[in-house]
Amino acid sequence: MRLIPFLVPTLLLAACSQPASPPAETAATSPPVASTAPPDEAPAAGLSPDAVEPAADAAPPPAAPAPAAAAAADDVRQRIDRVLGDAAQYEAVFIAFQKAVNGGDRAAVVEEVRFPLKIANGATIAGPGEFQRNYERILTPAVRKAIAAQTFDTVMVNQQGVMIGDGQVWLNGACLDTACSRTEVKVVTIQ
Repeated sequence: MRLIPFLVPTLLLAACSQPASPPAETAATSPPVASTAPPDEAPAAGLSPDAVEPAADAAPPPAAPAPAAAAAADDVRQRIDRVLGDAAQYEAVFIAFQKAVNGGDRAAVVEEVRFPLKIANGATIAGPGEFQRNYERILTPAVRKAIAAQTFDTVMVNQQGVMIGDGQVWLNGACLDTACSRTEVKVVTIQ
């Protein structure tokens, strides 16, 4: 019974106090509260007309694409260096192959390919002559489109090599000596 005189004033104070404002983080991400009262009526209790901001003001400005693209490019090169080695060599082959395919330079395309070349359905092309005879069948419009659309900064990298498109083309390195101190990067698959 002695607690009642002490609890009553405490409970009354708690009931009359203002609710705590949400943390700044929550307030910034919460959608603004809009009043449903007609324009000629006063806004709901506790809200002033200035308290409601348009949703467009709440959205953060879009990030500049240049730093993101530069970071992606660095990330691709770092992944290639870590997983496959010598990102500069992969990039040079990618650029030369893409330029040759886009320009229709068949001789330059052959220079960037390692034979035997794996093609669709598990088949292989033994050498440059066979590649030239089957050029249109190997580099279909869909494959050429994937090559043209790809940028080096957005290639997929894994232990199998560097992938162009959705797997239409793969580049990978081969050791030129027993210690594998020198490698040569070429196109190893077109499908």
